Amino acid sequence: MLVKDRFQKFEELLSSSKLPVLVVFDAPWCGPSHLMDAILKQVSMQMKQQLEIIRIDSEKDSDLASQFHVHPLPTMLLFKNGQLVGRIEEERTENLMPAERLVQKLQNLLSKV
Repeated sequence: MLVKDRFQKFEELLSSSKLPVLVVFDAPWCGPSHLMDAILKQVSMQMKQQLEIIRIDSEKDSDLASQFHVHPLPTMLLFKNGQLVGRIEEERTENLMPAERLVQKLQNLLSKV
């Protein structure tokens, strides 16, 4: 899993990947974002041949977060060929999906495009 603190252009970040990209917007102060750490590690291991995961601090890249209407945190955006194909967000901590369910949801989204 890759954490991007800064990058030149978001579009280049997406286009440089040969795989679909799951962009996870989070923040250091966000409790649910920290809970996602273990989930994203499992997803990354299970889907490493199918998907690249990139985490972006929504405070450091607030313009990008605003552009994609990121709220609540964490918000996950799935891109394929540079195009947004899916959005996953959970407002409440208890609604965070386990890794198995997230993998299934991502595979469903990828199979539709």
